[in-house]
Amino acid sequence: MRRQSASTREGRQDLLPVQRQALILDHVRQHGAASIHDLAAAIGSSVSTIRRDLDRLEKRRALARAHGGAALPAEPAATFEPAPELAEQLARAEKRLIGAAAADMLAPGESVIFDSGSTVRWAAQAAMARAIPLTAVTNDLGIAQVLAQSETIRVIVSGGTVRHGSLSLTGDPGRDFLAGLHADTLLLGTHTISGTAITDTSVEIAAMKRAMIRAARRVILLADSTKFRLPAFCTICDLDEIDALVTDDGVDPGDLDAARARGVTVSLVSAPRETPR
Repeated sequence: MRRQSASTREGRQDLLPVQRQALILDHVRQHGAASIHDLAAAIGSSVSTIRRDLDRLEKRRALARAHGGAALPAEPAATFEPAPELAEQLARAEKRLIGAAAADMLAPGESVIFDSGSTVRWAAQAAMARAIPLTAVTNDLGIAQVLAQSETIRVIVSGGTVRHGSLSLTGDPGRDFLAGLHADTLLLGTHTISGTAITDTSVEIAAMKRAMIRAARRVILLADSTKFRLPAFCTICDLDEIDALVTDDGVDPGDLDAARARGVTVSLVSAPRETPR
């Protein structure tokens, strides 16, 4: 086995805990399970550091501890969602490319609703970099801050109540505001895709997303391959209500066929795995 260079080991040690934990989750999702020693070798951190990270991830119900390692939870809770700072790091390369591909699908002069979430935030950054004129509506204060840096994008914040632990807004007056809109495009995020059901962890989030779907003529769903799993707590909509899906090439071909059978245009991006070897 090839030994890591000193610079590689130092680079891994410089990772923030949340970045290291995201790499652990990605590695376990790729392999189904992993030992502490395998994770330490793959990520370039000490066994004791990995053990502490696994303890934290287990407390958050992101992983199940197994003898000498960790595995995916056998039955993840329908309302479970990782902390926002951890979600931001998961499948980071895929999310960035998905966001860029979605931004390329926008035309100058369009009115666009930007849903909340880390993948849609990458799309907002890519749209800003294109410097095309847009009218943007969002329920995410972080995305609004990103878009506000552009001189060509007019930014409207929907309103509502800030959801605990995040920068997203739910409820009224945001839903009432969306009911009066006729936007060209919605860039939609989701927690999971299960069969043909698009689901999320919260009644309030699902209701806000349904209001966005009703307010847009074209709905583009942004979801990396880790989102294709058991359903979360609430159904947002069926794939029938989606016009296009942007995802990565890690999705099972059967799931892509199911989307295409519902009339969804599928766009795939390809990203290298971030877990170091």
